[in-house]
Amino acid sequence: MPSNPLRTKRMAAALAAVAIVAGTLASAPASASAASPPAVTTTLAALSADGAHLAVDIRRTEYGIPHILANNYPSLGYGYGYAFAQDNICVMADRMLTVSGDRSRFLGPTATVDDPLTGPTTNLESDLYYQSVRQSGLVQRLLAQPAPLGPTAQVRQLVDGYVAGYNRYLRDTGVAHLPDATCRGQAWVRPITAQDLWDNLLDVDRIAGSAQFKATIADAVPPAPGTTGMTGTSGTAAPHNAPALSTILASTVQAKNQNLGSNGWALGKDATVGHDGMLLANPHYPWAGYGRFYQVQLTIPGVIDVTGASLYGSPVVEIGHTGGLAWTHTVSTANRFTLYQLALAPGDPTSYLVDGKAVPMTRQNVSVTVRGTDGKLSTVVRTLYSTKYGPVLANNWNASSAFALDDANADNLRSMNEWLAMDTSQNLDQLHRAQNTYQAIPFVNTIATDTAGTASYSDAGVVPNVSDAEAARCIDTPAGRQAYPDTFILDGSTSTCAWGTDPDAITPGIFGPSHYPHLTRSDFVANSNNSAWLTNPAAPITGYGAIYGDIATERSLRTRLGLTMIGQRLAGTDGLGAPGFTLGDLQTVELNDRDLSGEMARGAVVAMCEANPVLTADDGTRVDVGAACSALASWDGRGDAGSHGDVLWRALFSRLDGSSAQPSWWRVPFDPAHPVTTPGGFTADDPNVQHALADVVQRFTATHTPVDAAPGDVQKWDGVPLNGCSGEEGCFDVVESSATAGQNSSIADGAFGSSFIMTVELTPSGPHARTILTYSESSNPSSPHYTDQTVLFSHKQWVTERFSEAEIYADPQLRSTILVG
Repeated sequence: MPSNPLRTKRMAAALAAVAIVAGTLASAPASASAASPPAVTTTLAALSADGAHLAVDIRRTEYGIPHILANNYPSLGYGYGYAFAQDNICVMADRMLTVSGDRSRFLGPTATVDDPLTGPTTNLESDLYYQSVRQSGLVQRLLAQPAPLGPTAQVRQLVDGYVAGYNRYLRDTGVAHLPDATCRGQAWVRPITAQDLWDNLLDVDRIAGSAQFKATIADAVPPAPGTTGMTGTSGTAAPHNAPALSTILASTVQAKNQNLGSNGWALGKDATVGHDGMLLANPHYPWAGYGRFYQVQLTIPGVIDVTGASLYGSPVVEIGHTGGLAWTHTVSTANRFTLYQLALAPGDPTSYLVDGKAVPMTRQNVSVTVRGTDGKLSTVVRTLYSTKYGPVLANNWNASSAFALDDANADNLRSMNEWLAMDTSQNLDQLHRAQNTYQAIPFVNTIATDTAGTASYSDAGVVPNVSDAEAARCIDTPAGRQAYPDTFILDGSTSTCAWGTDPDAITPGIFGPSHYPHLTRSDFVANSNNSAWLTNPAAPITGYGAIYGDIATERSLRTRLGLTMIGQRLAGTDGLGAPGFTLGDLQTVELNDRDLSGEMARGAVVAMCEANPVLTADDGTRVDVGAACSALASWDGRGDAGSHGDVLWRALFSRLDGSSAQPSWWRVPFDPAHPVTTPGGFTADDPNVQHALADVVQRFTATHTPVDAAPGDVQKWDGVPLNGCSGEEGCFDVVESSATAGQNSSIADGAFGSSFIMTVELTPSGPHARTILTYSESSNPSSPHYTDQTVLFSHKQWVTERFSEAEIYADPQLRSTILVG
């Protein structure tokens, strides 16, 4: 849009200290006296009335946190896309290259794409998968549906605005002048389309399903006539040296249970000193790549006012709070997909039998543009195969049998509807209405509270409708029985094993809201990635099917520590004063870095090694463990950056936790009547424990690692020492990293764990919150917001949230940018 002097003159009074020329932008310091909140709102209204299609005010407070103010959804998305691009253009450009299926075109087919959420693949495998989605027209068909199955008008406007804002930043800055050298001048940094963003949103919804199987979908090729292949899980053959099905299932279960995680607490009026609602959000996600969170506030006066964080490329807030509601998510144990074992038609490995009739597989010829080592482009065409259940996998496909994937989120593009509805909710009733209307959350539980002081937990998401009765009837193969209950492998040869449908389900094949595991309390609900059962020990949740998770089984040490800390705070036995939570108590408990395995077992191990200062390693070597024993004896039992001895303990417990020497290292077995305190009584005198300690000391000696090393010595982020330890050893504030990790390191060498941490209290006078974005807002090493919050996190300091307009404009560091398009 060209410059318009008349408009500039008309708007001068309302703009006060913020200068604007239509079609350009200007940034200036803002203050309560220079540009009051009403003046800026008036400015946006006047700009919109004066013909500006897009008008937004991007206010940045301390640590570069953007507060996006607009008068409509297209402008809100415009501001969000622009602000995000300012901070993370290179990560986003790389991600868009992936979901568009163009990595091989620019980077060659054999290079590895290191996906932080689903694992590595080659560029060609990645491109074949994403091009198969794009060339199928699936996204266009989903977009053609009206809401609630298709996106709402507001979500569509946010997406279109976000794309326009991202592209505006790229156009104004220029690829050759990008501030981040990681992608400056690279040909693969391009304007994005709405299709790119929708592909990204669909892919995130598929994280717990199809996205985990990209390579094995792309590599699926029918066996050659007369070949038998190698033996896999089911006792049948797997062609082409594809990984055995058991390997794929193990990696998928690992991704579901370990690579993503979280802690989430909702505290009700009976658990808080102020008798209001409080929330702890503590997602555990990768620190590098597109699986990071971005902190933002989105405001249209009188329409939406929400603050929190969302995964890269999302135009809505996914974890956060409004004036009256706060919520977070934890990764659910529910299976979001099933496999089907196919009986193939005799003599035709590309047809499968259903109810005795042969059904031809669907074939899709997928083309990918590939850059050769000589720089020349060519086209690779591969045929991918699919069934009524979903795509065929490369693993264990032989002349008589194959496996197909049925992903409940394969066509779920409505999650943005639900999150946007949550972003405008002010109480739990409105939240639950959003959940029941869209039924779209892809792979997480929801923990929430409101100003009434009610706490809510629900696994209200997309889950295949497979009852326990159907599982008992349809899991009838060696592969299925071996994989169950971690993965459901159903009999694909009979139509009676198709997914069921609930009357209240939005689409066929998934459970409706009447089947969701849920709990509402006035004291608390909590989840740390175990199943719904022990959300509150006073009211265990039962009655849900095995596909949602287990019941009355041993909980993880991290879950037990979380419930222990809540119980101690409510009893006032944790040294923090009288019973009940304050916001300060919640912050202290979150970052206390207690190590439950150390509290339970360290004493027994120290007694053992003090009595036996020389132990035998597995290879028969006699190892002096005296110094290590002293380090463990003097360790403070925590995972603080300066907790000397914790690194040794982590290595020992990890070694034992991964051992198959015996099923448990505890003398007292698990008791479902005492699930928070059992099992217990560590068996330090077991020879395998002694061997493990000797082996760990040997390894430390070989790597020149001091036995009294502290977490801050070995885990850093761009040089910043980090607190935190592993969930397996029973730490709540999970952080794992290498000593040289940084935001542009490879995923394998990066960090994982606490990411966007939020504590919020919903008071009658408004929400009060403290937050930490552990890796900071920007992935650009030259940005002042590259590690500024990382330093805060290292020192256990918090950002005092600015939610109201008065709080935003009281920030002396506030900078305001008016953007018109």
